[in-house]
Amino acid sequence: MDIAYWIVAGLLALFYLYAGGLKIVRTREQLRPMMGWVDTVPMPLVRVIGVLEVLGAIGLILPKLTGIAPWLAVLAAIGLVLIQIGGIITHLSRGEARLIGLNVALLVAAGFCVFTA
Repeated sequence: MDIAYWIVAGLLALFYLYAGGLKIVRTREQLRPMMGWVDTVPMPLVRVIGVLEVLGAIGLILPKLTGIAPWLAVLAAIGLVLIQIGGIITHLSRGEARLIGLNVALLVAAGFCVFTA
């Protein structure tokens, strides 16, 4: 199970480092083509979501890798599950049910990490 955790956590970390990094550094206009929901959310909240995603990515990897407070990996995975629940709710409230596939996949992957970390 340890190998499966590292594969899933590594892929999730890469995804969240990229997606969170974009939310941190790009403007609303630059994000709009990829993330239409940024028009309905204040930019400070978009930045906070980006920071939480980057911290979650780091939290999936560093605690288990170093052996220092490995329980933090579980908390990071739970945080990423909550972010995806928020994303699904946002898409559904905007009538974008067809767009939740990625959110559901990320939710399942983060949920897997919760139980295998």
